[in-house]
Amino acid sequence: MKFLLAPDKFRGSLTAEEVCSAMAEGIRLVLPAADIIMLPMADGGEGTAEILTFDANGTMLTTPVADPLGKNIQATYGISADGATAFIEMASASGLRLLEPHERNPCLTSTFGTGQLILEAIQRGATRIVLGIGGSATTDAGMGMATALGWQFWDAEGQLLEPNGKNLIKIHKIVRPTNFPQIQVEVACDVTAPLYGIGGAAQLYAPQKGATPEMVAQLDKGLKHLADLVKKDFGLDLAHVPGAGAAGGLGFGALFFLGATLKEGVKIVMEQTHFAEKLEGVNWIFTGEGKIDEQTLQGKLIAGIANAAQSRGIPVVALCGALLVSPEDIRRIGLSYATSIINRPMTLDEAIANAYNGVKDASQQLTHLFCKTSKRLFQK
Repeated sequence: MKFLLAPDKFRGSLTAEEVCSAMAEGIRLVLPAADIIMLPMADGGEGTAEILTFDANGTMLTTPVADPLGKNIQATYGISADGATAFIEMASASGLRLLEPHERNPCLTSTFGTGQLILEAIQRGATRIVLGIGGSATTDAGMGMATALGWQFWDAEGQLLEPNGKNLIKIHKIVRPTNFPQIQVEVACDVTAPLYGIGGAAQLYAPQKGATPEMVAQLDKGLKHLADLVKKDFGLDLAHVPGAGAAGGLGFGALFFLGATLKEGVKIVMEQTHFAEKLEGVNWIFTGEGKIDEQTLQGKLIAGIANAAQSRGIPVVALCGALLVSPEDIRRIGLSYATSIINRPMTLDEAIANAYNGVKDASQQLTHLFCKTSKRLFQK
């Protein structure tokens, strides 16, 4: 039997690599000679850079950058074994998790640190960047990132502007950097929001980052002002490209300042890990994540894996901590079976502490069950 193990992390308890190890242990308790491929996965959010770096036989590096409020911190990013590709998560430098609740203010926060990570990668020789933009603390449309890369933003009085959300409305002139290297940038972006207006970066997401209604209105005007300026001075109408409003407008910033392409995070991860090629000869796929819920049904990692497997007739099993969908939903996304690893009443702390054994035990039981009752599936 050949198994492909392709789980996401179980947030707060297990990394994707640990989930793979637990699954493999459980399977081998039933089938000691099983051929097992372990392929830790991610959906483009937290942990994606590490997963892609691991797959590229690369190295995770640490470098000093500015956090969203300009304080010095250490941030990590990955570089592939050949040095050509860098894997960066903006949350490592500009993420909401870096701030205390009382510090959150998208009028003051900046993506400058994300730009520092990109610049560091370029200076190391990277010619391609895979950039994850989830979890931002910012609504500056990438103004901070661009400033770190040499772009200049001038007000009407001829003064350089500090790059943050409140200064978007003050931009009078944008100056490109000279001799900026040509790089290929792919942005993992699962949000389809426009830059401004109803459902845009400010109105929909800024309140989650500490914005008051007054701040939301100011930021929305600033985002529209930037988009209008880019359209007038550079001939690019990008504000309503799906994903332009992601990460406080960093989607727009990546499109304009970096010439990036926006792609679904799951697609980037599956392409980068050569997922389709690894399906050759596989009899069964085990996947999973901490919670299977409505988001799972909306095209995230598990749905992507099930869709790829379906065309080859490979059954897919999903393990999770919390199973919050119906059997009909499970079938609709293409799973053969889904189950929680929690097999008795327990507290959240107990569930987290017992997660590894829970995954191992559930994998053992499922392997035993399907060997006994569904042999024909393994013989496909």
